[in-house]
Amino acid sequence: MNIKSQKDFFSGLMFGVVGIAFAWGATNYTVGSAARMGPGYFPLLLGVILAIFGAIIMFYSLVVETTDGDKISAFVWRPIVYILGSNVAFGILLGGLPKLGLPPMGLIAAIYALTLIASKAGTEFKLKDILILATGLSVLSYLAFIKLLNLQMPVWPTFITG
Repeated sequence: MNIKSQKDFFSGLMFGVVGIAFAWGATNYTVGSAARMGPGYFPLLLGVILAIFGAIIMFYSLVVETTDGDKISAFVWRPIVYILGSNVAFGILLGGLPKLGLPPMGLIAAIYALTLIASKAGTEFKLKDILILATGLSVLSYLAFIKLLNLQMPVWPTFITG
């Protein structure tokens, strides 16, 4: 068996493993039937579909010839660190850290921090474009979560709102 595309093979393998894990985890819940679905029905179905897609992609990587074998390049840490860091910063700014005395900074500040930190993961950094994006995301998030869904979360820092 000759792998003709390493990228496709390992992508398919990843999809298959995640799909099987979801399907297996869903069996801990009541699955039910198509007419009367239980809480495990959707994750089971999603896991099976993901595993099937993974198998198809792996088969494709073994059959279709590529020019250079689509070798896997070195692992890039920078985007992962910035993306995960931006999500951690969002959570901390939105909810605060009461044990450390950090009050909640609110939805708007958390979205600006998320956008600014995550944008450093890319190769380009245009502050004007990022601030426009953060403003748009902040406005839409405020309208969707606070006004339309009536979620109770801080919008502004506590030292501003009192």
